Amino acid sequence: MAKLSGKVAARITTQLKRYQGILSSLQKRDVSEADTVTVINDMLSEICGYDKYLHVTSQYSIRGTYVDLAVKVDEEIRFLIEVKAVGIELKDAHVKQAIDYAANEGIEWVVLTNGVNWRIYKVHFGQPIEKILVCELDAIEASAKSPEALECFGNLSREGFSKGTMAEFLLNKQVTNKFTVAAVLQTDFILEVLRREIRRMSSGVKVEVQYLRLLLQEEVIKRDLIEGDEANAALQSIRRLQRAATRKKAAAKTTDDAPIVAPVEDASASPPRAVAAS
Repeated sequence: MAKLSGKVAARITTQLKRYQGILSSLQKRDVSEADTVTVINDMLSEICGYDKYLHVTSQYSIRGTYVDLAVKVDEEIRFLIEVKAVGIELKDAHVKQAIDYAANEGIEWVVLTNGVNWRIYKVHFGQPIEKILVCELDAIEASAKSPEALECFGNLSREGFSKGTMAEFLLNKQVTNKFTVAAVLQTDFILEVLRREIRRMSSGVKVEVQYLRLLLQEEVIKRDLIEGDEANAALQSIRRLQRAATRKKAAAKTTDDAPIVAPVEDASASPPRAVAAS
């Protein structure tokens, strides 16, 4: 998580607690999308520390179309925000257009929110373009001083956001979310460990790795954790992380195995002169 000063953390906690009452009132009134955008703008200012007149642009134009909000600091867009009315239940389809906008502009981060629910997505520029759900928070139900609330709004905040902190945020979520854990359980390494452990416990009963893989997929792991966009994204993420880990291990081994070469004396240097005994 981004390292936040006590002052920034206190601001997030205090302002979020205040907005929990405001959002509850908006839900009851079922306000429009336009009114929700206004409140999101205020939340970006009072919770996340942005100047809403300097850093936040409404109806940001991208190739003739518009995204609801864009947060821009020092001439660089940090993230785009797709806003839905406070009474609308968020769905993956809602963020597709914003992801397309982001991909066209090379913007890595997209937020989907109705004020109450906040989702942070990482855009992966591959073929096809992929989105990775990094964080999801219910701003009313969450405790205003919970680690989850500080993590979500802290990483988005003016003080906490950076490419480095967001990359760390992504990695942490990638290796701990339920889709990734399900994907890890299906890797050859884990299946081989499982096969050996079953054999050890049962005094030699042999089980094939493929049988264990099918058993996990069909009987053990929930279906929604191994099917769909998020499951596929987790699988691709695990493969990328495994390749990176393999390259890192190979590079370390190469370094360790490299012969130690003694320094070569400079032949052109003058030899030391003998000192006559006194």
